[in-house]
Amino acid sequence: MRVVLLCDMEGSSCVTQWDQVNSDAAQYAEGRRLYTQDVNAAVRGAKRAGAKEIIVVDGHGAGGAWSFNSLVKDMLEPGAEYVFGHRWGCYVEPLKAGCDAMLMIATHAMAGTSDGILCHTISSQSWHEAFINGRPIGESALAAGVAGAFDVPLVLVSGDEAACREARAIIGPQVAAAPVKRGTMRYTARCLAPADSAALIENTVCQTLTNPHSWPKPLVFEAPMELRVEMSSPDKTRDFIGKPGVEITGPRTVVSRGENFWRVWDQFWHQ
Repeated sequence: MRVVLLCDMEGSSCVTQWDQVNSDAAQYAEGRRLYTQDVNAAVRGAKRAGAKEIIVVDGHGAGGAWSFNSLVKDMLEPGAEYVFGHRWGCYVEPLKAGCDAMLMIATHAMAGTSDGILCHTISSQSWHEAFINGRPIGESALAAGVAGAFDVPLVLVSGDEAACREARAIIGPQVAAAPVKRGTMRYTARCLAPADSAALIENTVCQTLTNPHSWPKPLVFEAPMELRVEMSSPDKTRDFIGKPGVEITGPRTVVSRGENFWRVWDQFWHQ
């Protein structure tokens, strides 16, 4: 079994503040440790389930040289390979080569979610909200859409309750969930202790991967597909000028269209 773990930081156990996830902030070292502990738990669960190839992608943009490079290296669980430096949602080599499942670890809810801890979509500074075929979406839908383009299901999400609820709403109730905290507002939460979170994640990952008959189907959006992003301000559209397949349709609106979601995403975000 080959599995990919797409990991973020805001959904980690006991993380509730930007200072814990931004590289230039005082609490970043604490956030890194909490993040690494959750990821390690997921790796242990995948190993227990018999996964022979476990590919962990650090997907957190912490800023500067720490972007997609936040896991604490000398704490990492053995028995997996770790990918650093790739922009979020752009490392697809294992999906292309043939992969059984994707899991999202320490993810967060989409922008505007009232009980979503540190909620945002891709960038808290540049993106206001995003839509696929007119439906509001967050990062779990984007990741599931990319994986689905390669016939790979997103089978599990860990993070806060809002992130888990969001994933199930768009992918289906079969998505396994490991909620490690419950938001009361954007920066306040009721959290499990890190050791309890780790046990929950490890056991949920193991149980999910050992029962593939319970997995949801790969998420494939209806073609033709349209990804529409409302940027936070008009100047944020400049990076998209001249991109093939991408159109600026309003002062803050950027649209990417295509028949395959990986193509839609790649031409918008990666190329």
